[in-house]
Amino acid sequence: MYLYHFGLRELPFSLTPNTQFFLQLAPHVEALQVLHTALAAGEGFIKVCGEVGTGKTLLCRKLLNELGSNYQVAYLPNPCLKADELRRSVASELGIKPRDGVSLTELISQKLLELAQQGKQVVLILDEAQALPDESLEALRLFTNLETERSKLMQVVLFGQPELDRRLAQAQFRQLRQRITFSYQLRKLTLEESCCYIEHRLQVAGYQGNGLFSWQQFAWLHKASGGVPRILNVLCHKTLMLAYGAGQTGAIANEMVKAAVADTESALALPSWWRENLLLLASLTLLALTGLGWWLSFYMEAGQ
Repeated sequence: MYLYHFGLRELPFSLTPNTQFFLQLAPHVEALQVLHTALAAGEGFIKVCGEVGTGKTLLCRKLLNELGSNYQVAYLPNPCLKADELRRSVASELGIKPRDGVSLTELISQKLLELAQQGKQVVLILDEAQALPDESLEALRLFTNLETERSKLMQVVLFGQPELDRRLAQAQFRQLRQRITFSYQLRKLTLEESCCYIEHRLQVAGYQGNGLFSWQQFAWLHKASGGVPRILNVLCHKTLMLAYGAGQTGAIANEMVKAAVADTESALALPSWWRENLLLLASLTLLALTGLGWWLSFYMEAGQ
């Protein structure tokens, strides 16, 4: 691989969400602030939605790492579970052992009361929440019915794709929707944020040389990725692989970036040469017409 070729300690553009590479970009920082504020308030549901690849799972893991000892967390990374399976998973996360003749809901309620008496705040975090069956969404709503006179016994944090918003907009989920007290829409990266993102990951991975990518290449990578971090990772990884294969040790050649974009199905096509240089062509055309007008004027005056 290209690790030693570019003086790297580890792969900078791996698709595995690694909080070591977390960068304080505006959308991610704002999302974390909303999550911490909402959890401190101790009320109902919290929802973070964003397109595929915008960093929801990374945010989820970052939140897990930052929650203090006063929180008891139940984390379900793949909640494509029926209602009974969901209850069993929550019980398992909370260390509850099933007992004959006692329903799981009752055991969970008892455990939540015990944890509340110990000063623990229970948080259920679900990634890919758009995959939850309808009956499981209703089961989640019923979890939040468990409360004392002062606070909920369990808060629920939902990380999901835009499909989650569309599902919750249905009339059958209006009770659950009303209980979402805090919500955040995770946006894609701007051009400047994409540049910072790429350079940050290279630095964390150990790169210490001169800039590998030019400003034009940053613009291409941002355009082709649509500002989606996961696609940026794919494009940069392929670009470095191609550069390594070609034996390049300095700045990346433009052809390598273009080849990586062409090889990635999820990437947006780069603008053609004439579109990319439309302003330059317009300027040259204006100069040519101005020069032609001046020459005709001079020729006519000379003829008189």
